[in-house]
Amino acid sequence: MKRVFSGVQPTGNIHLGNYLGALKQFVELQQDHECIYCIVDEHAITVPQDPKELRKHILDVAALYLAIGIDPKKSIIFVQSQVSGHAELGWVLCCNSYTGELSRMTQFKAKSGGQESVGTGLLTYPVLMAADILLYDTDVVPVGNDQKQHIELARDIAIRVNNKYGKTFVVPDGRFMKAGARIMALDDPEQKMSKSAENVHSRISLLDEDSKIKKSIMRATTDCDGEFRFDPVNKPGVSNLLNIYSALSGKTVEEILAEQNWRGYGDLKKELVAVTQEALAPIKQNYNEIRESDELKNILRDGAERANAIAQPVMKRVRDKFGLGLG
Repeated sequence: MKRVFSGVQPTGNIHLGNYLGALKQFVELQQDHECIYCIVDEHAITVPQDPKELRKHILDVAALYLAIGIDPKKSIIFVQSQVSGHAELGWVLCCNSYTGELSRMTQFKAKSGGQESVGTGLLTYPVLMAADILLYDTDVVPVGNDQKQHIELARDIAIRVNNKYGKTFVVPDGRFMKAGARIMALDDPEQKMSKSAENVHSRISLLDEDSKIKKSIMRATTDCDGEFRFDPVNKPGVSNLLNIYSALSGKTVEEILAEQNWRGYGDLKKELVAVTQEALAPIKQNYNEIRESDELKNILRDGAERANAIAQPVMKRVRDKFGLGLG
């Protein structure tokens, strides 16, 4: 079976964009792939974190992994910092990447905001992501479309090292969400849904109360013409709601539009509220049962041992290729 690796930062509640863009793929892939799913806490500290809150969020994300259907018997679930190979390989790859290619990263330019001086971790974040992937001889990386550039960097670095030192890394492929399935902010459908947006009603988090789900959807931006059609360019708000409806219901947008008997956008929003609440109810129930169980930390410890067993032979290969240590 091909090996899959992906990870999520433990920074706040996971929202629909994260779930539909990547996490839903995680569950599907474990049926016929060898899957390794990480909580990337080392990535989280590129910005200041409260230690207690960070550790809480690590367990929150782990519980959500399980709640959405990731099976620890089929997949490896672990915390990044518990496997030392991530940081070690990250340094090796930093020595085989260039500031020019890192400074051209779209996310770096967006997050640095044109500041003259920013934390080095923000610049080298994609290199650590490449290390996460290459550490496990990964074949497939399921991520959102906004991560395409980072996957390309991981591939470029792998090819660069292989050409210079001989076969060292498996060159991974990205597995991206289907065209048209990108989930945008409810208040500004020109921007992707984000954890960090100031307006809490711009997103729906997987653990939101039903009342919050309803309020956020009913406030969602649409347009003035009242026409129901899928047109992301000219009708981004309505198209975003239809995308969410389609992804959560399992129906195509065409099927939804063919069945609709709505008098206005309010009817669409009311139906979407019901569909969203129904889809998230079992996730919330599972999460509440798992989050406080003693088994959660045991699963993460076991996952770290299993991940390390895969990572160590790769690191030995890397050390041998680079002449590190005593051999």
